[in-house]
Amino acid sequence: MSKAKATKAQQPAVIHKVIMVGSGGVGKSALTLQFMYDEFVEDYEPTKADSYRKKVVLDGEEVQIDILDTAGQEDYAAIRDNYFRSGEGFLCVFSITEQESFQATAEFREQILRVKNDENIPFLLVGNKADLEDKRQVTIEEAQGRAQQWNVPYVETSAKTRANVDKVYFDLFRIMKKLREEKPLRRDAAPKNGVGGNSSQGCCTVQ
Repeated sequence: MSKAKATKAQQPAVIHKVIMVGSGGVGKSALTLQFMYDEFVEDYEPTKADSYRKKVVLDGEEVQIDILDTAGQEDYAAIRDNYFRSGEGFLCVFSITEQESFQATAEFREQILRVKNDENIPFLLVGNKADLEDKRQVTIEEAQGRAQQWNVPYVETSAKTRANVDKVYFDLFRIMKKLREEKPLRRDAAPKNGVGGNSSQGCCTVQ
């Protein structure tokens, strides 16, 4: 019986599913389109969720990235919960020029944790529109404080200038990959109490 042959003969590229969350108008789509196509779209108003797929090389390994850019459907709890359930990693975006969008990130995180029922989720807090420093309403200290409280990385981006756009996606992919690799170990090692395994998160990067 050729069992050896049946093992990992040709593995399809690993798929990492990323969900973009955040209030309307913070630049979720602009970040996604900049990452996907290297172009800045200023006035993009999606009325439905858009899904994008791209192959990238992550630390020498080819992986398939599936990005879901959520839109108006966040108002429908069932649809929103479905999105969150299907996601592996989350970029939670707010605009540094809009305090309200920053406050909304707490609610998004709460909803994700409730649906996933797991504290240890690949998650980045992203302050977008860093090119509009003169209109800043959310201080770096305030955003970093929240990220530290959640034990997640904080990165500031500009979809317009492309600053840190690749960085936020690749940082998230690395956290997702690390967590995937750790999962079997964690299952064997410890009973389910959710403590530990935060080592990949917690740095705050601003530029």
